[in-house]
Amino acid sequence: MRRIRAAVTGAVTLSLVLTATACGGGGDNASQPKTLTYWASNQGSSLEVDKKVLQPELDQFEKETGIKVKLEVIPWSDLLNRILTATTSGQGPDVLNIGNTWSASLQSTGALLPWDSKNFQAIGGKDRFVDSALGSTGVPGQDPAAVPLYSMAYALYYNKKMFKDAGIEKPPTTWDELIATGKKISKDGKWGIGVEGSNLSNNIHQVFVFGKQHGAEFFTPDGKADFTSDGAVAAVKQYVDLMATQKIVAPGNAEYAQNQSLSDFAKDRTGMVLWQTPSQTFASQGMSEEEWGVAPAPVQSGKPGQGTQTNSMVAGINMAVFKNTKNLDGALKFVKFMTSDEEQTMLNKAYGSVPPVKSAQKAPEFAGPSLAVIRDTLATSAAALPQVPEESQFETVVGTAVKELFADAAAGRAVTTESVRAKLDKAQQQMPKK
Repeated sequence: MRRIRAAVTGAVTLSLVLTATACGGGGDNASQPKTLTYWASNQGSSLEVDKKVLQPELDQFEKETGIKVKLEVIPWSDLLNRILTATTSGQGPDVLNIGNTWSASLQSTGALLPWDSKNFQAIGGKDRFVDSALGSTGVPGQDPAAVPLYSMAYALYYNKKMFKDAGIEKPPTTWDELIATGKKISKDGKWGIGVEGSNLSNNIHQVFVFGKQHGAEFFTPDGKADFTSDGAVAAVKQYVDLMATQKIVAPGNAEYAQNQSLSDFAKDRTGMVLWQTPSQTFASQGMSEEEWGVAPAPVQSGKPGQGTQTNSMVAGINMAVFKNTKNLDGALKFVKFMTSDEEQTMLNKAYGSVPPVKSAQKAPEFAGPSLAVIRDTLATSAAALPQVPEESQFETVVGTAVKELFADAAAGRAVTTESVRAKLDKAQQQMPKK
C-alpha cells in the first residue's frame, strides 16, 4: 500500500567553501548494529527544513526494518571537509550524501564502498538509473563510488515582470541575446543577471560549461590539469565579463555565495539567474510560479546539444556508503529505500529536483514545464564534470581564481586576457603534479 505523507519544500544550495571542522559520525555501530548514521547534505532552504523533510522518511524506514537512522544534516560549506576528515580517520558515518562532482575524488581515497554488480543488485539493479546520472558516480571503467539520489541541471530563470517592464517578449537563447536583454534591464538600480561570485563550486559549474562551449576540457586525456588553454581562458573571461565589461551584473555579486542572487531575483532586483532547480527558494521568498519563467541556458549560437553546444553540467547529489560500516546489510537496505520509486518521488518533489531513477521520473509530479526543461537538458545537452581524482582541487583552485577575478571587476580593475591567464596559471601550479 502506498504511504501518503506531506512534502516540505526546500531548495538546492550548492556552495562549496572548504573550512576546517571536526569529524562526527557513527562510531558506535559495533554496539548498536541496528543503528545507522546518515550525513545528509543541506538541500532545503535551511537545515531545519531538511530535518522536517527527511525525519518522517527515516522513521518509516525504521518501522519497516527495525533499523534506526541517526540523521545529521551538514551545510555545504562543511560537507567536503567533514567527509575528507572521515576518510582519513575511519570515524565516518555509515551512509552519506556527496556532491556528484566529488565522486572520483572521494573514490580515490578508497574509503567508499564500490558499487559492483552485487551491491547494485541489492538495491534493485544499476539499470534503474538514468545514464546521465550514472556518468557522475566515479572514474569511468571502475565500479561507481556512489549511486544517484537527486538530479539537477542548470537553466535560465527569468523574472516575467522585469521582462515586461523592459519590453522584452521572450527569453534569450544565445549569450549575445542575453547580454542585449541584460542591458535593457540594467538601469535604475536593477540588473540583468545575478551571479554568486564567491561561491567556488558555482563558479566551476559555470566556467565548465563556458569551457565546453569554447572547446576546452580543463584536463588532458591522461588527467593532467590544463587550465591555461585559449579555450579555458576565453571561458573564464566571458563569464567574468558579464560584470567586468558588459555591466549587466551588480558589482556586489562578487561577494555572493549563499543564494543572494535568488533573493535579488525574487525581489525584482535582477532579471535573470542561471541556477539548478530554484523553484522552492523562489516560493520561500514569496514568489509564485506565475511570476517567473524558465528556458534552456544559453549557448554561443544555435540550439543546445553535445560538445560545444553543452549548456549545463550534470548536477546532482549521490549517496555513498563508507566501506568500514559495521552494518553493511542495513546500509544497503537504506540506500534501496531512499532510491525506491516512492521515496524518489517524494524527496525530489520536496527539493524541486528530478529523480535519477527512470521509473520515478515518469511520475506526474515531474511533468510540469519547469522540470521538463531540466529533464531535456540532462538528456540532451548536459555534460559531467571531469571524473578525475583531482576534481575537488579543481573546484577549489579554479573556483578561487574566478572569485578573485570577480573581486577585480567589482573594484573596477581591468579583467584582461592576460590577467585571466595569470590567475589560471597560478591555479594550475597549485594542482598535484603527475
